Amino acid sequence: MAKLFSVGFWAALARIILRNRIIILLLIAITTAAFVSQFDNMRFTYTEANLLPDDHKVNIEYFEFLDKFGEEGNLIIIAVQDSAFFTPQKFNAWNNLANELSDDKNVDLVVGVGNIQKLTRNDQKKAFDLKPLIEKEIKTQGELDNLKKHLYYNLPFYDQFLYNSKSNTFRTAIYINKEIVNKPARKKLIEQFIIPKIKSFEKETGLDVRTSGMPYIRTLNSNTIISEIAYFIGAALFVTGFIFFLFFRSFRATFISLTVVIIGVCWTFGILGFLHYEITVLTAIIPPLIIVIGIPNCIFLINKYQLEVNKHGNQAKSLQRVITKVGNATLMTNVTTAAGFATFILTKSDLLKEFGTVASLSILSIFILCVLIIPIIYSFMPLPKAKHLKHLNKKWSAGFVNWMENMVRYKRITIYVASLILLITSLIGIFQIRVTGSLIEDMPKDTDFFRDIRFFEKEFDGIMPVEFIIDTKRKKGVMKLATLKRINKLEETINDIEELSRPMSVASVVKYAKQAYYNGNPKYYQLPTSQEKNFILSYAKKANGDANLMKSFVDSTGQYARITTFMKDISTDRMEAIEKQLLDKAKNIFPEERYTVNMTGKALVFQKGTKYLRDNLFISLGLAIVIISLFMAYMFRSARMIVVSLIPNLLPLVITAGLMGYVGVPIKPSTILVFSIAFGISVDDTIHFLAKYRQELQANHWKIRKSVYAALRETGVSMFYTSIVLFFGFSVFTISSFGGTVALGALVSATLLFAMLANLLLLPSLLLSLERTIANKKVLREPSFKIIPEEEKDKKSS
Repeated sequence: MAKLFSVGFWAALARIILRNRIIILLLIAITTAAFVSQFDNMRFTYTEANLLPDDHKVNIEYFEFLDKFGEEGNLIIIAVQDSAFFTPQKFNAWNNLANELSDDKNVDLVVGVGNIQKLTRNDQKKAFDLKPLIEKEIKTQGELDNLKKHLYYNLPFYDQFLYNSKSNTFRTAIYINKEIVNKPARKKLIEQFIIPKIKSFEKETGLDVRTSGMPYIRTLNSNTIISEIAYFIGAALFVTGFIFFLFFRSFRATFISLTVVIIGVCWTFGILGFLHYEITVLTAIIPPLIIVIGIPNCIFLINKYQLEVNKHGNQAKSLQRVITKVGNATLMTNVTTAAGFATFILTKSDLLKEFGTVASLSILSIFILCVLIIPIIYSFMPLPKAKHLKHLNKKWSAGFVNWMENMVRYKRITIYVASLILLITSLIGIFQIRVTGSLIEDMPKDTDFFRDIRFFEKEFDGIMPVEFIIDTKRKKGVMKLATLKRINKLEETINDIEELSRPMSVASVVKYAKQAYYNGNPKYYQLPTSQEKNFILSYAKKANGDANLMKSFVDSTGQYARITTFMKDISTDRMEAIEKQLLDKAKNIFPEERYTVNMTGKALVFQKGTKYLRDNLFISLGLAIVIISLFMAYMFRSARMIVVSLIPNLLPLVITAGLMGYVGVPIKPSTILVFSIAFGISVDDTIHFLAKYRQELQANHWKIRKSVYAALRETGVSMFYTSIVLFFGFSVFTISSFGGTVALGALVSATLLFAMLANLLLLPSLLLSLERTIANKKVLREPSFKIIPEEEKDKKSS
């Protein structure tokens, strides 16, 4: 390995690159074309991200539920809350809309007020008949008023399901084919059929239709993700390119850098297609991430090229030194950044594994592109003009370097005190951080579909499904009266929790059956007595019409029952408290030797997955710190250097965590990701500084103070340039509609800014204060490999 990073290796590589320019450019073009051809294999996710491994207990229970009852996330709901709705014309139009929506082959069932099926007793067949409540169009206002009264007072089974009698809100349930719920056909059905039908109804009636349900939310949410990828890439290119131009004042250098990162983005998409990975909320941020990380590579390479040209004016020598002197250091910084992302591969989450794989490969790819394309392109061009080199001698940069040097030279105590105060304050803030894991928290708040989610939470207590599956451990055990009473008791407990909607189960159906048996009298909407049970249930089991009413809530064997409810948007902690409360209650209601009760559903799986992902992200952050620390120790052949390198990189993470606590940003997957990303990138500045510092030590005969200040002057401006590009580059993510992406962009930007100050002020201060124990000849004289090759003998010592 040491041989790979030797000066001789990089000198030989420089000769190969510059002597085979045309061949290398052709190979890059062919590789890029090959990656572009993989774009057809890219696909956007059509499901919620399942953050848990398939063999996790929560997933196993969920898959068992799906096996018994099928996909539960196939419900789309539409609703109207408008006093103008209660006119025959508009009420009939609403019912006609339901009929039109049921025409598509991918819509299994549409249930609305217009097609309510009421149970009627048929003594001749000793069964219940399902007959439509409304047999013809409503023609008069009196008919409509009577219908409304009948619904509110005589059909409690449908209250809080098809209407809210307290707020006069009516809704229609659209059950789409379970086979297409997680396939592209779902998107086509919603965008090309359901939404146009709703828009046409709104235009015709002037009513505002609210639409929600998991398939609908997922479709519109994924559309937002898709549209934002283009925005992110465009914004990242503009912002980083603009800042790059401000620094270098060269259209040529800016164009070359942007070309390199655009090719890098093509490679990233190609990697996604080649690996057949879906584009998710996480993988969608990788292309702009590559732009933001790639531009600093370009800054280091082009800045070195211009410094060399400014020094001696020899183009060939300048290009060779760019590769031999900056190539190695840039490789090390890109490897540490890639290693930070690669730690996600070691987690058990498929979502994180895919993100880590693509991100780490893309980072290494952008390094290869930078170190090949930039020297080759410049070799075909004339030397930079004097105006392009003016930025090397700007007064403000000299002033910035002088400020840093004065702080380190004269105010180290101030730096330490400020660092200690920030540390203590941040630790206090960390204890104020809350944890969340909501399915919808990060969704764009300014969209109609998010406002509709809140509407349904207010009117019907939520739209995210939560399921209970009850195993009676014997066939036909569900229909035992004792079991029904237990199910009803658990329903009552669920109903008492304000964050959950009114539950539906076989017990609700049986209560409706008893009401129907007594000619629809609502006072009999209750479970049958032991005397009534046999003949009422015999009627219910032989219900004529659409199908047996029980089949939605009881499996084919009669052994398993389900209770369905819907959940509001609540925190992980609150959900865990509700889960514990309900499962503890279930244990009291259902004896464990005779029943097994599990709580599942998409909402719960996502909540559990968020907690699991959070734990895995902390693990990956720990791994990143350990791996990069060992890497630093190996590079400098000293375990002591870990202390110097970690302190200025961990402090910004603690400060950011404390800031999250104070401003109320919760711990969730998107915000935990901040720490691994920021640590992997910020340690690059440490590597650059320490590598230059070690070189200066040798050039200055191990005079530590002189070497620290020389390294600070040499690397300070480049570190400032790259940090500013990274700061504004990651700030691009704050234009996102997704709260998590906004938080990620803002927090990474802030962390990298803190990290720049820590590496430019705290790191050199530590080297000066610990010079006898760490910064000495034994520690830094012979590294495992030379990150920055030694300067030529003709260079004067600083």
